[in-house]
Amino acid sequence: MQKKIFVLLFYTFCFYVSASAQIFPKKNYPQGYFSWPVAAPIGLAANFGELRPNHFHMGLDCRTNQKENQQVLAAADGYIAKVKIEPYGFGRAIYINHPNGLTTLYAHLNDFNTALEKYVSEQQYAQQSWGVFLDIPADLFPVKKGAFIAYSGNTGGSQGPHVHFEIRDTKTDKVLNPLLFGFPITDKISPDILKLAMYDRCISTYEQIPKFFTLKKANGVYITTPALIIANTDKVSFAVTAFDRYTGSTNKNGIYKSIIYDNEAPQAGFELDSISYNETRYLNAHIDYKLRSNGGAYVQHLSKLPGDNSTVYKEINGDGVINIDDDSIHTVKIEVYDAYGNLSLLQFKIKRGPETDKKLEQDSSAYFKQKMFHPGFVNIFENDKISFILPGNALYDSMRFRYSETMSKNGSVVFQLHNTNVPLHKYFTLKIKNSNTNFSDKMVISRSGADFSKALYENGWYKASFRSFGNFQLMVDTIPPVITPVGFKSGMNAAKLNQIVFTINDNTEELKNFTATIDGNWVRFTNDKGRKFIYSFDEKLAAGNHVLNISVEDMVGNKTEKIFYFTR
Repeated sequence: MQKKIFVLLFYTFCFYVSASAQIFPKKNYPQGYFSWPVAAPIGLAANFGELRPNHFHMGLDCRTNQKENQQVLAAADGYIAKVKIEPYGFGRAIYINHPNGLTTLYAHLNDFNTALEKYVSEQQYAQQSWGVFLDIPADLFPVKKGAFIAYSGNTGGSQGPHVHFEIRDTKTDKVLNPLLFGFPITDKISPDILKLAMYDRCISTYEQIPKFFTLKKANGVYITTPALIIANTDKVSFAVTAFDRYTGSTNKNGIYKSIIYDNEAPQAGFELDSISYNETRYLNAHIDYKLRSNGGAYVQHLSKLPGDNSTVYKEINGDGVINIDDDSIHTVKIEVYDAYGNLSLLQFKIKRGPETDKKLEQDSSAYFKQKMFHPGFVNIFENDKISFILPGNALYDSMRFRYSETMSKNGSVVFQLHNTNVPLHKYFTLKIKNSNTNFSDKMVISRSGADFSKALYENGWYKASFRSFGNFQLMVDTIPPVITPVGFKSGMNAAKLNQIVFTINDNTEELKNFTATIDGNWVRFTNDKGRKFIYSFDEKLAAGNHVLNISVEDMVGNKTEKIFYFTR
């Protein structure tokens, strides 16, 4: 009897894997071509496709024993094609092109190998810029598989020591899922499905709170409580909270793909592979953004929102929205896979019940005015004080736009443009009416007191671009940045120092320019994570008396300059 059950389960599993392969074509990525990029035990802190604020995680976060300065190695033969240095994002990164048409990227690095570090430093001094994105001639830095290219670090947007590793299609710059390339990671664990959420798709996902169902496992299959779901609508869609683990690790990683079936017919699914950085923001349509922004869990939609133009979804016999207007009982199955083919199955039944009133609930505040905005259309709002136009591809789903005005403590008007629960895919230009041109070159528009943009004057209006809703206020900025030395002062003997450090503070936190010279010559101050400006003494600084000039300018041109005298 046990043998028959095993055989049945085996053939059932093979059927599901085969069906999945037909829906999503098999990848023909080279197996074993790339070696592990870090000289440390193989381990993942994050995988490709994990859900992050405003983006999918686009690579593997390779563990480095929670230490910096582990050796980073070329994953295959090729040549170093690019180097990027920036305060956030990748921090210090290397791109290697390979003869098979793929590119590998290594990010959050510390120092590069000696030859590359020297070359990059020379380019920074030539461009008089610490932040650079260098295209490097193919013949300068050829590498062999396993060659040392840099030390691991914690630079850029990293929250702890690790190496971010990507594999890209060199021609298209699409980022591929590295776990499909045969790295020696043992994974025999199927994904965990934690939550099932249901949406009434007769109305916008932003105008409702999803209904959640408790899940439990029975005979290896997840089922809902209750087993039969009654939905008070004739169109529903679903989303899941799920994560994956690999053998020997408790780390909660992202899932690879999921497919939804209605009465055995596959409807739609998503697969997290081959995603460009131009489309990674579509994560905000892939998840219930409103739920997440209010402190809820990540849930991943199994159907596209109307304004989602990403390539991660595939529509098969439908769009993933289940029609239950026939009053029959529908059997719904949801498959969840990891990149190694391990499968978890969720199954339940659903039937239409009495429909509820679909009237949109009205806000009780007399200050709110509501107007429906729709994805795929240019949406306009304007009055005698403020106006903006949302591009046609800015919204993912419909919304009732809410607007109000309040007065700030300084007497200026604060315009509430909806709220941050609804994400925007594209920037929009906001205009605020104001005929005061006394400080026309010093005006900024603030969003919720945290996001600032220089405002340009145009025919009685000040305008600036933003990518989020929130509270907006027109402000005059005449306050220059503040330069504060750390452990350094004018007139000191710096013989015992190996670096000079400054912090720069500005009321808008947005700097346009930082320039430092010693004895009239530009010097390279690093600015990792945007916190401190650091000059590590190099061959440019000889012994003797020196004059250091620091000049800082904010976004509207307020400028501070300080001069320090020191001896080395």
